[in-house]
Amino acid sequence: MPLPQPQILRYTRWLQSERGLNFNPTTTAGYDELWRWSVSDLRAFWGSIWDYFDLRSPVPYSQVLVDEVMPGAKWFPGAMVNYAAQVLRHTDATHAAGQPAIIFQNELLAQRGELQELSWPELKRQIGSFAAALQRMGVMPGDRVCAFLPNVPQTVVAFLACASVGAVWSVCSPDMGPVAVLDRFRQIEPKVLIACDGYVYGGVAHDRQALLLELLAALPSVRDVVLLRNLEPQSDPARLANSQRRAHDFDALTAGSEIAEPLWLPFDHPLWVVYSSGTTGLPKAIVHGHGGVMLETMKGACLHNNLGPTLQTGARFHWYSSTGWIMWNLQAGVLLGGTSVCMFDGSPTGRAGQADWSTLWRFAAASGATFFGAGAAFYANCLKADVRPAELADLSNLRTIGSTGSPLAIECYRWIHERLPQVDGRPIWLAPISGGTDFAGAFIAGLPTLPVIDGEMQCRCLGAAVQAWSEPDANGAGRALIDEVGELVCTKPMPSMPLYFWGDAGNRRYLDSYFDMYPGVWRHGDWIRITPRGGAIIYGRSDATINRHGIRMGTAELYRAVEALPEVLDSLVVDLEYLGRESYMPLFVVLRKGLLLDAALSASIKQSIREALSARHVPNDVFQVSAIPRTLSGKKMELPVKKLLQGTPAEQVFKLDAMANADCVAWFTAFAATRLTHPLP
Repeated sequence: MPLPQPQILRYTRWLQSERGLNFNPTTTAGYDELWRWSVSDLRAFWGSIWDYFDLRSPVPYSQVLVDEVMPGAKWFPGAMVNYAAQVLRHTDATHAAGQPAIIFQNELLAQRGELQELSWPELKRQIGSFAAALQRMGVMPGDRVCAFLPNVPQTVVAFLACASVGAVWSVCSPDMGPVAVLDRFRQIEPKVLIACDGYVYGGVAHDRQALLLELLAALPSVRDVVLLRNLEPQSDPARLANSQRRAHDFDALTAGSEIAEPLWLPFDHPLWVVYSSGTTGLPKAIVHGHGGVMLETMKGACLHNNLGPTLQTGARFHWYSSTGWIMWNLQAGVLLGGTSVCMFDGSPTGRAGQADWSTLWRFAAASGATFFGAGAAFYANCLKADVRPAELADLSNLRTIGSTGSPLAIECYRWIHERLPQVDGRPIWLAPISGGTDFAGAFIAGLPTLPVIDGEMQCRCLGAAVQAWSEPDANGAGRALIDEVGELVCTKPMPSMPLYFWGDAGNRRYLDSYFDMYPGVWRHGDWIRITPRGGAIIYGRSDATINRHGIRMGTAELYRAVEALPEVLDSLVVDLEYLGRESYMPLFVVLRKGLLLDAALSASIKQSIREALSARHVPNDVFQVSAIPRTLSGKKMELPVKKLLQGTPAEQVFKLDAMANADCVAWFTAFAATRLTHPLP
C-alpha cells in the first residue's frame, strides 16, 4: 500500500505554522536539532504535544510544568483528563471509515483460519456497560481493580472501563504463579478482582479456577469478583462467591443497557499500577497517571512509531505480548491515537513441541497488520529456524518491524531485511525501541525519516534527555559520554515518570531505585552507547534485575521459590545479557550438607520456579557451590558476580575486606574463566 506522510513531518510542519519553529527531521543533524530543542525547553515541547494531539480538558491548565525537578515534577496542574475518553474520541470517524478497533485471534481461531473483530461502537458500548457495573459495585475513583486475565479483547475493555470511572488498574498474566501474583496484588488491596477460568497455550488448556480460589482467599479486600469464561463456557461464577464477596459473569456485565460516561479526572490521577522488581524485597508497585501516560504513549506511538488514526494512516498495530509485560499497555495505548490493534493470544510457535515460528507471521498477514512487534528473542528464534515470512503469507501491508525486551543482534537486522518484503523498493523499516515499565515509555526508538544502521537504534526519543554517563565522581556527578559505554541516564523529567510507588513511605524505594547513583538524575539500569550519529546501542542491564524475554522480575522473588525447598540453603541468580547473543541465566545453589546436585534435584528447583513465578524465569543451568558471596552485612553480592561473569576482573568487582566469606570468590572466578566467554563490550 502507498505510504502515508510520516507523522513526524506532520508534526514539524505544525510546529512551523503554529509556533514559528523550523526543524528538518529528515537528516541526522536536523533531527538532532529537534531533539535538543525538545529536551532543553520542556514546557514548549510538551505543551506542543498537548496542542498537536488536541488533548481536551473542561478547564484550562495553569502551566505545563511547575518545577523542572526529579522526582516530584508537577505537570499540567489544573487540567482534567481521562485516558478512556481520549480513546473513545475516535469512535465515530474511525468506524465510519470501516476500521475496527480490535482484530483478534487465539490458537483455536488460528486453527480454523478465523479472526474476530470488535468495532469502535461496540468497544465504546462494552466499556460503558462494564463501567456502569463497576459503579454499581461501589467502585470509586482511586479504588483498585486487579485483573488476572490473558491477552484478549475483554482485558482491554475491562482496563478502559476502570480508567473511565477513575479506578486504578493492575493486571497479571494467568500463567504467573500464586506467589508472584499475590506479591503484587496484596500490596494494593484491590476492591474488585477480574479473572479468567483458564487459558490455552501451545494447544494445552490450563485450568486456573483452583488457583483463583487460592488468590481470593489471600485477598480479603476483594468484595466483588468477575469471572471471564475464557476456557469453559459452563464455568460457574457463583462458586467464587461467599458471604463477604459477590460474584459476577463478565459477559453479563458488558451486555448491560446502562452506560457510564468517562469521568473527568486530574491530570495526575492514578491510572494503573505496574510492577518492576529490584533485587530485594517485594516487587515495586509503580503508579502512573492518566495524563502522563497519554502524552508519552501518543508521542511515542504516533511520532516515533509512525502510527495514528487508521482512517488516516491505514495503521494496524500488532505487538506480541502477555498481559504481564509493559508492551501490553503500549498495545492497548495505540487506541489513544485511533490506531486499530491486532491481538494474538497463545503460543508464538503453535502447539507444544511443534516450534512453528511462522504462527505470528500468518496472523500478521490475516489481520492486515502494518506494524509487527515482538521481543528480540522472537526474531533470533525465527532466524535460527530459517523462517521465511514473505514466502509463508501475504505480508504486503506490513511496513514496520519493532523489537524490544533485550538487544537485537546485528544478525537479526540482516535477517529481517532479507526475509521480509520490501516497502516501496526499500528494506522494511526496522524500529527497535528501548524503554521500560518504570516510566511506561521509550528512551530510544525509531524514526521513519532517518537511516537504519544495522545493530543500532535510530535516535533518542523526543522529550527524553537521555545520555550515557560515566561512573559518578566524588560529588555524585557523571560525565556525558559519546561513543563509549556508560550508564543510561535521563537528566530531565518526563510526564510519564512514576507518581510514586504504592505504600512507599517517604519515597525511599523510589529514590533508591532511580536516584541512588546520581542525585536528581534518573539512572535506568542499562548500559548504553550513544553513537556519533546520534543513534544508540543498548548492552543489557547494569543492575541485577532479571530481564527474561522482556519480563522484569526481582531476584528476591526467585529466591523465595528456590529456598523454600528443604534441600536448598542459599542461592544466587544473575541474568547475563550480551549484544548479539542470547541471554544466559545461571542459578547457583548451596545445598544441605551431604547432598549433591543431580538431575532430579535440578529439575525440582526449576519446577519450583516455574510454578511460583513463570516458565520465563527458569534458569538455563543450575550449579552447586559451597557458598554465596555476601557482604559483611549479609547481602548477596549479585551485581559483583554479574560483572565478574561479564568479563570484569575479580579484583575490580569484589572488595574482599568487605565480604563475610571472601574465600568463595575463587570458585566464581574460575567459573567465569572456564565456562563463560562473553565479555561485556
